[in-house]
Amino acid sequence: MAKRLIPSLNRILVEKIVPPSKTTAGILLPEKTNQLNSGKVVAVGPGLRDKTGNVIPVSVKEGDTVLLPDYGGTQVKLGEKEFHLYRDDDILGTLLD
Repeated sequence: MAKRLIPSLNRILVEKIVPPSKTTAGILLPEKTNQLNSGKVVAVGPGLRDKTGNVIPVSVKEGDTVLLPDYGGTQVKLGEKEFHLYRDDDILGTLLD
């Protein structure tokens, strides 16, 4: 069993942020709320190479919170945790606090 996955090229490993299903008072929230489809970047690849061989780095870094598309990515399960692999081009943006 792999303990750490290092993405290749311009791929990004993301752990999706799951919104809470109930409030602190115990009220159940509806499944479809106005939550952003976001995740935390766990690992990034080294980047792509251009025609001359120079490395084009990935636009996000580990620990960033990113906005994800509704569909796409590759689901990866490592142990009990579920992750998703996206290309750098698929990431919609970075969420700042």
